[in-house]
Amino acid sequence: MTLWFVFALMTVAAIFAVLWPLSRRGRADSGGSEVVVYRDQLAEIDRDMAGGLIGAAEADAARIEISRRLLAAADQSGRDAPVTGSLSLRRAAAVVALVGLPVIASSFYLALGSPRLGDFPLAERSRVADANQPLANLVAQVEAHLEKNPTDGRGWTVLAPVLSRLGRYDDAVRAYRNAIIYAGETADRRADLGEALMGTAGGVVTADAKAEFERAVALNGDDAKANYFLGLAAEQDGRKADAAALWQKMLAKGPSDAPWRPLVQAALVRVGGSAPGVSSPGGVSAPALPDGAVAAAQDMSEADRGTMIKGMVDRLATRLKTNGDDVEGWLRLVRAYLVMGERDKAMSARADARQAVANNADRLRQLNEGLKNLGLDG
Repeated sequence: MTLWFVFALMTVAAIFAVLWPLSRRGRADSGGSEVVVYRDQLAEIDRDMAGGLIGAAEADAARIEISRRLLAAADQSGRDAPVTGSLSLRRAAAVVALVGLPVIASSFYLALGSPRLGDFPLAERSRVADANQPLANLVAQVEAHLEKNPTDGRGWTVLAPVLSRLGRYDDAVRAYRNAIIYAGETADRRADLGEALMGTAGGVVTADAKAEFERAVALNGDDAKANYFLGLAAEQDGRKADAAALWQKMLAKGPSDAPWRPLVQAALVRVGGSAPGVSSPGGVSAPALPDGAVAAAQDMSEADRGTMIKGMVDRLATRLKTNGDDVEGWLRLVRAYLVMGERDKAMSARADARQAVANNADRLRQLNEGLKNLGLDG
């Protein structure tokens, strides 16, 4: 009720501000009385001059001054006259303001507001601060645009990888298919479509996904993503030798600094294959050893070499617990665990690394990019 009382006072104040100027009378009467006085003064000057009280020159000067004042008063009286004559109009305007202002305000309130409107839920207000909210809003805007412009190939191309990253794989599959239809077929788009199809199947290379990877290889025989997942399909089918041969071919042909090399090397470990470099027990490729350590490892037995590698990895893990800002160190540790076939430790190291650099946006972005190259995105 207090709020409504305040609104009522504000309304009364607004109406009073409008009505007050309209209620004031003009000053036509005062102007008219001044004209009469000045005329009497002119007549008095004539009487004084006739009685010899003032000279002709003084009488002329007085007449000029009084005449000037008389003209000014008459002019002011003429301007005030319409004000006096519009009293009925002012009263009508006052009535309109008195009645119309509340009516207009009520109309706007009934159209735009409601006394029964509930509060904005706390959960909805908290959602504004969600870090993912801006991305979700952006995705919603793009989706709304594509509903009106379904043939926008560039829009589908931009939207599809974002949907995959958000885990909306069914929507991502549809987006990639539309991107291929409206923006053209490429090896990258076919491979990305195959990966999205894998997402819908929980990471399994289905027949549909494999078909997309094969189409990508047909367009570009060196497409790394398509070849890797074709090797994964062979591994899932139990054809480990075929998978190893495909991945070894990738390592042999690919550049030495290719970001996907650690992922393929880790895959070779799973199927019992090996890549060029120092071998650890069971044919496992040694993970990122310094040049001096590599030379020393050449003369060791396989057991000693494996112990040395494990010791280096453990020391790296211990150092990172006290110096968690070393992004490259975290990536080396994760890569080492993958190459050694210890995926659980790699996943644990990934979580520890993200926690260690969570307060530094640049380091966190660098870490996530490196993890993505290792196949541990998400």
